[in-house]
Amino acid sequence: MKQLPWLNPTRTQALLDALKQRILIIDGAMGTMIQGYKLDEEGYRGERFAHGYDGRHLHVHDHSHHVCDLKGNNDLLLLTQPDIIRAVHTQYLEAGADLLETNTFNATSISQADYHLEHIVYELNKEGARLARECCDAIEARIAGKPRFVIGVLGPTSRTASISPDVNDPGYRNVKFDELAATYREAVRGLIDGGADILMVETIFDTLNAKAALFAIDQVHEERGARLPVMISGTITDRSGRTLSGQTAEAFLYSMRHARPLSIGLNCALGAKDLRPHVETLASLADCYISTHPNAGLPNAFGEYDETPQEMAATIREFAEAGFLNLVGGCCGTSPAHIKAIAEAVAGITPRVPVNYALGDAA
Repeated sequence: MKQLPWLNPTRTQALLDALKQRILIIDGAMGTMIQGYKLDEEGYRGERFAHGYDGRHLHVHDHSHHVCDLKGNNDLLLLTQPDIIRAVHTQYLEAGADLLETNTFNATSISQADYHLEHIVYELNKEGARLARECCDAIEARIAGKPRFVIGVLGPTSRTASISPDVNDPGYRNVKFDELAATYREAVRGLIDGGADILMVETIFDTLNAKAALFAIDQVHEERGARLPVMISGTITDRSGRTLSGQTAEAFLYSMRHARPLSIGLNCALGAKDLRPHVETLASLADCYISTHPNAGLPNAFGEYDETPQEMAATIREFAEAGFLNLVGGCCGTSPAHIKAIAEAVAGITPRVPVNYALGDAA
């Protein structure tokens, strides 16, 4: 099959050049940072969604009429509190991040249905990419010679195509492949239109969901007649070493490699120490780059993360010295301090060269 050209060849080439030169740094947790602002319902609504809300009823300016609390919808802050998202992005860039993840983890119609906001999904994704691009451009203007890149994030949605939510009916599914593909197409179009440099399907707990996302990406690429590099990042859900849909890291790799990703990796669920053997497996087999952005350890009894920046960075440095890494950052519980420590820990360490290296094909 004929390979489509790059959508933005100049920026993609800059990314490929940077990957050959050093281990690149992905940013850290967005949700952790947002929690620090202690926003209430009014804070999440901002001006746009405040009209007519009395704690029970909502009649908003953009003709959406529903009764629903919006507190906790972090993606919505792209529209209602953009200065907060801009500030978080900037802190991560100043800590040393080369790549910013868009604040669009739940910006799909399936996930936004929980808030009756399916109608703003395209807008959320476009604004998420645009705002991150703005922050990258601003720091590039201040610090010349170090390009920064926007990762357009596609989260797993709140449903699973492989597993029944009803233990009494194993054959039941609450979402279909075509439904997933449709919501991902809408998100991908927004991310591309907003200026994303890369697309990342992340926190994959169900490989079938991820395949729907990859299928949607391919469809949008065909529509545009050009493509962006694609990152794939799964999640090992516990110490069993498997994804929720039952795959080991090796099986996950082989079920995803047909997509010819820029990178494959693991994030979330576990801390770096527990992820190590699974990242090592991917690094020993993958013919593309390897990424990882672990949690800051495992959550404590209060759901908080206790691993310090120094502890996490020391473990990540071992990954780098062992030749496992090309891209690394942080997930739940991480902060700019974690990213700064990680960036310093891997600085100067030679990045991994993929097995059977042929990036022109893989990317």
